[in-house]
Amino acid sequence: MHPRNLWQAMSGPGPGFLLSAWPWRAVAYLATGAVAGAVTLVGVVTAAAVGGVLAVVVVGLPLLVLLALAGVPVAHLERYRLRLVDREPAPGRHRQPAAAGLWAWLTTRLQEPATWRELGYALLFAFLLWPVDALVLGAALVLPLSTAATPLLMATVGDGEEAKVLKQWTVTTWPTACGVAVLGLLLLAVGAYALGLAAGARAELARVLVGTPRGGDPDDRVVELTRSRVRLVDAFEAERRRIERDLHDGAQQRLVALTMALGLARLDAPPGPLADQLAKAHGEAGKALGELRELIHGIHPKVLADYGLAAAVEDAADRSAVPVDVRLELPGRLPQAVEAAAYFVVCEALANVARHSGADRAEVTGGHQDGRLSLEVRDGGRGGAEPGAGSGLTGLADRVSVLDGRLSLSSPPGGPTLLRVEIPCEWTERFG
Repeated sequence: MHPRNLWQAMSGPGPGFLLSAWPWRAVAYLATGAVAGAVTLVGVVTAAAVGGVLAVVVVGLPLLVLLALAGVPVAHLERYRLRLVDREPAPGRHRQPAAAGLWAWLTTRLQEPATWRELGYALLFAFLLWPVDALVLGAALVLPLSTAATPLLMATVGDGEEAKVLKQWTVTTWPTACGVAVLGLLLLAVGAYALGLAAGARAELARVLVGTPRGGDPDDRVVELTRSRVRLVDAFEAERRRIERDLHDGAQQRLVALTMALGLARLDAPPGPLADQLAKAHGEAGKALGELRELIHGIHPKVLADYGLAAAVEDAADRSAVPVDVRLELPGRLPQAVEAAAYFVVCEALANVARHSGADRAEVTGGHQDGRLSLEVRDGGRGGAEPGAGSGLTGLADRVSVLDGRLSLSSPPGGPTLLRVEIPCEWTERFG
């Protein structure tokens, strides 16, 4: 099995690298780089000169735009050439245009950081990297080969009497010529490793600038991690709604039927121990039904699913132990995950007001503006609240952050306490 890339081949035991195809791959990579770089230099200089001259008559502007996009084909060629020394794929970082057509493609490319990174690489390639490729090839390949060819030069050009080594030293005897040839072969072996190092370094530079780094792009991993967290939140909300629906339509209905049956049996039973036991069972069933309804409401209130965030907050305010004034301007529905996160933040805040603040009144205000849902819960209590001191807001803050939102708490000693949550979102349904 062949090694995956040039670095693995060079780190292998013994002379395996010299006897493999990898030195030839390194030579091919650097040689094609020298040629491609020279062509890129001519193309960039020509486009810049012609576009600059013709820009005064507007005709040159398309050439300047093409010059800005010059890095795209150069980067594509570089990713293709990487296959010579690295078998791990190096896909580009470009996004797919949102629409079809040349204009959508052009605007997408000009707005991408990857396009300008590739342009920078193309300029670096044209003015610096390809001369280095050519220089390394000359030093590591041409010079040792010229030295190793000393006996051949002595036998042909020197008529068997003398030969010039690198046009600097004169060799006049055959033993010396053979010794120089052996030295040239040793230098050629060393040069093969030097070529491998140079080609590997060039390939890693190209991968970092115009491809995807090994292990994936960190930005892409962050984006995918964020998306996976959002998917988990959505799945969690869907599961909560399923549990609420199953409890509401299943266990709650059975408990209602049981309560009614016990009530009827209690009415029909004559006074005595049996009637007392039925009355006790009927009372316990009623309490269990009330607790189940509270549990269902805490899992995912039906009013939130049916009527939206504003109605659900009004319902939470009605059930609060502290009077609450609600002023929400939400003429529509928002994404389910956003509504659920905002609702539970408000519920937890009102519960904290009732348990810890000592306030005699609270206020919930908010609305949707500029693509953001903003909610504020304030009270005039004693203040001094901390998010991590058993308030239950830490987990809700994490939940809001998954939606790219922000939760902030201001509660100086003596009050007032202000909890603010902001979540970017758009309408899914507008009323009226």
